[in-house]
Amino acid sequence: MTGQIIIDLISWALLMAGALFVLTGALGLIRMPDFYTRLHPAGMIDTFGAWLMLGGLCVQAGFTLVTVKLIIIGLLLFFTSPTASHIVANAALVAGVKPSGRRIGDAGAGGVTKPDARRATPSKGARR
Repeated sequence: MTGQIIIDLISWALLMAGALFVLTGALGLIRMPDFYTRLHPAGMIDTFGAWLMLGGLCVQAGFTLVTVKLIIIGLLLFFTSPTASHIVANAALVAGVKPSGRRIGDAGAGGVTKPDARRATPSKGARR
């Protein structure tokens, strides 16, 4: 294998891993039950996915000025995305948005619920 093929494989692996993380973060936005838990995939998972994709682009670009610009963009994302998530969460808290208190597996959150042991027993007036 030549050097260019190895660089291409590493670059594509990083790009595909980054795309997988971004898609997982998008799924987390849909799947999470309330506003505060949706901030986590938006702020953390997407940032890591963007870092992986920028890393793949840096490998593809080689040691050039483009790589330096991509690293600067990555640093900008690294510092601004978690900070923006924190500011949005703080603004929602000040505005009075309350956490739902539901868990991911609770009814209405799109998950499968487990039967409650207390409800499985018949009540006093139930027929057998």
